[in-house]
Amino acid sequence: MNDDGKMIMADRIKKERESTGLSQEALAEKLNMKRTNVANYEAGRVTPPSNVLKELATIFGVDSDYLLGLSDIRKKTVGSKNDEIPDWATKKDVRDFKKLLTDDQELMFDGVPLDNADRQRINDILTGLFWEAKRLNKVTYGRKKNTNKGNSDKNNE
Repeated sequence: MNDDGKMIMADRIKKERESTGLSQEALAEKLNMKRTNVANYEAGRVTPPSNVLKELATIFGVDSDYLLGLSDIRKKTVGSKNDEIPDWATKKDVRDFKKLLTDDQELMFDGVPLDNADRQRINDILTGLFWEAKRLNKVTYGRKKNTNKGNSDKNNE
């Protein structure tokens, strides 16, 4: 992992720890380790081993890919009541996504209907792809601003 990846992970571990209200000592206790280990993870001096990373993700309720900086989506699946929508998503983005997932057309592969487990796997994959594409689109093109609104405000002054 390069230095940028280490710092993203370090920042996210610290952010998630703080957002859950845990001190470094409390988190270390949950992980059965010393506070200095947690401090080293948050400073980017040490990369947590995979078993610790998995436990951190469980404690924080996030996906390990998010902690690693491989995804900006905190949880893998979006759409169930326990899952989160990215912070940057607009109401229109959420409507678009729900429409994509709730289309009642039967999914088939090679002429054979997919069972529920396969449908869920496809749903999970589409979820990740959808939010990543939306994020990249917003980074590339930015959010559109309503220029008419600003003009009408000036006219009313």
